[in-house]
Amino acid sequence: MLGVTDLPTYLAAVVLIVLLPGPNSLYVLSVASRRGVKEGYKAACGVFTGDTVLMVLTAVGAGALLQASPVLFTVVKVLGAGYLGWLAVGMMRAAAVMWRARRTREEEPDAAAAEPAGAAERPYRRALLVSLLNPKAILFLLSFFVQFVDPGYAHPALSFLLLGTVSQLVSFLYLSTLIFAGTRLSAAFRRRKRLSAGATSAAGVIFLGFAAKLAIS
Repeated sequence: MLGVTDLPTYLAAVVLIVLLPGPNSLYVLSVASRRGVKEGYKAACGVFTGDTVLMVLTAVGAGALLQASPVLFTVVKVLGAGYLGWLAVGMMRAAAVMWRARRTREEEPDAAAAEPAGAAERPYRRALLVSLLNPKAILFLLSFFVQFVDPGYAHPALSFLLLGTVSQLVSFLYLSTLIFAGTRLSAAFRRRKRLSAGATSAAGVIFLGFAAKLAIS
């Protein structure tokens, strides 16, 4: 089918890969839980855009370029780790504000102050950068996609297009589930400030872990 050798196996593999926790899905869940469905989908669109760019780059050979240039790979890897670390610090600072607000019990000023901070977050741009600043994604896509492309097929670009489309559809379903689950969580977060502050702190720590793992890998 359009040069794809084993579509059912590829679909099963994509589902398992998408379900693995990563910075993209965690950020979408975080935005949805704090800002609602609309902002959650803005973050998801950033992820889709970034993944699409990486898939196109993979198809034209950017993955081979990164493999052939350790210096370029290192530069992109450091940028990605730095950005994830910056997001983690921002989450921890937001959590510190929540803990202080909870102690003072100034619920109305806290809610008013949270709105501009969320508006300035720009979830689409942040999610896009998280996706793009991940050189391992390009290398993974290259090594993963080629396993399901028939080398004798005359139009391999169509094969990559089909594989990428399937991957994006699975990702859309998964992120949609996270977004609507996140809005359910947001109601609990609004009622329980300690839960909200704790979850934001945990997200910051996890993002620091992603940054460290990318930096030393």
